[in-house]
Amino acid sequence: MEPEVLSEVLLSVYIISFLIGLPANLVALYAFSVKIHTKPLPTDILLLNLTISDLLFLITLPLKMHEAASGMKWDLPDYMCSITSFTFFSAMYTSSLLLTAVSVVRYIGVAFPVAYRQLQKPVYALVTSAVIWLISAAHCSITFITVHHPDLAHKNFTVCYENFTTQQLKVLLPVRLEMFIVLCLIPLLICVFCYLRCIFILYSRPMISKMQKQKAIGMALGTLAVFLICVFPFSISHFVGFFQGESPSWRYYTLLLSTFNTCIDPIIFYFSSSSFHCNSEKSIFRKRAPRVQQQDASS
Repeated sequence: MEPEVLSEVLLSVYIISFLIGLPANLVALYAFSVKIHTKPLPTDILLLNLTISDLLFLITLPLKMHEAASGMKWDLPDYMCSITSFTFFSAMYTSSLLLTAVSVVRYIGVAFPVAYRQLQKPVYALVTSAVIWLISAAHCSITFITVHHPDLAHKNFTVCYENFTTQQLKVLLPVRLEMFIVLCLIPLLICVFCYLRCIFILYSRPMISKMQKQKAIGMALGTLAVFLICVFPFSISHFVGFFQGESPSWRYYTLLLSTFNTCIDPIIFYFSSSSFHCNSEKSIFRKRAPRVQQQDASS
């Protein structure tokens, strides 16, 4: 694809994602803020952080639009490129880690309802969210180191976070490989395990209605699909780039899929709130609670 065509495609996707994702995530932000002030649950706190992460991602899109409209040339100050890249990538990986944390919480809720009740304190979800933000920020600080470290920086700054020197690639590519493993591959394997176990457990419980099973399983599969389609392709470019010794030429195309993630997440938020909340009358976990209480009473 020619650079002019690529910039036009990127600009179109950025505009669509911004126009759809911003209002959708603002609504989600308001909904979760209200929910947390009434009765905060671990999933609500994690999804609120996921919403904030998506909003930070969307805030950087106007600058990415300007970049695409300028033919992929960066004519803004250098520090704005570093801030934009840091926010753009750290928000992306924060989202993937938060999705993983949500999958773990759901698995514990389905497989270990008694333990889930003991882990419902908001402080656990707050600490988990803080650790996730720190992990993603620490990894994505490479965007500052690569461009501004005295031994790595170069003066010919015409594009943003591209066209790296050989010296920069020696530092950047191993870090990208580590990011692929720690921030994508391991979280993906955890998500697959948790959701497959959830599906197996739900189908083995006759007391749960077929409709509830379908809603919960559909939402689980939808979350996995988002992870595989929106997060994994960009991260695997790091894996390929490490062995090629350079950034793959198709890396920009995977960013398009990651950008659409901000439009899909609010849909997942909606089904998460209606299918997995423990205080709902139709909750899967609530259906299980009376049996647990009876077992405790009989013992």
